[in-house]
Amino acid sequence: MATYKEKKYKSKNKKESNEIIDVLLDYHKDAKCGLNFNNAYELTIALILAAQCTDKRVNEILPKFIDEFETIENVANADINDIIKIIKPCGYYNSKSNSILETSKIIINKFSGSVPDNMKDLLKLKGIGRKSANIILQECFNKTEGIAVDTHVTRISRKIGFSNASSQDLIEKELMSKFDRNLYSKLNHILVNHGRQICIARKPKCDICPINNLCAKND
Repeated sequence: MATYKEKKYKSKNKKESNEIIDVLLDYHKDAKCGLNFNNAYELTIALILAAQCTDKRVNEILPKFIDEFETIENVANADINDIIKIIKPCGYYNSKSNSILETSKIIINKFSGSVPDNMKDLLKLKGIGRKSANIILQECFNKTEGIAVDTHVTRISRKIGFSNASSQDLIEKELMSKFDRNLYSKLNHILVNHGRQICIARKPKCDICPINNLCAKND
């Protein structure tokens, strides 16, 4: 479990947090998943590849992967070196190729060849943690069980004042306590967009930020 020790800002209460998210919902109303996929199988592979890799790079590599391995059965029967050859540009290719191969075999042997549609079973897949499982459930099965908390959501949540919790699991719980369930599936996309477009880690664009007057850093 990842833990965080960055600078802490004053925590916003539920009312203040919802005032902020209302502004961000309007500002980032077109925010969506940055990964391109057609089904749960493709998204599962994309999420494994996305660890420590940009969505742009994954979107370049995934079509090549699918051309070579059209189905999960194709992956399960593949030589790991053939997987490595394709995914190498995504980095950490040894661990990712092992995760892809093992996950495909789990899906074939335990779930009749279909990506599972519940949190408990998704967490049995190699390379799929709670964040990725939340995204698969929301994007592919229209199910909302929690909030996908990645490094972007962690950083922005702390900076804005949504949560000062020390782990992604605890941040998710605090966010879930502050926002209505109908917002859970949107929060990741909104906060990721805000972190990439406005609240950039090294050079935030505070002068054009729609929540500059509400942000915890100004308290």
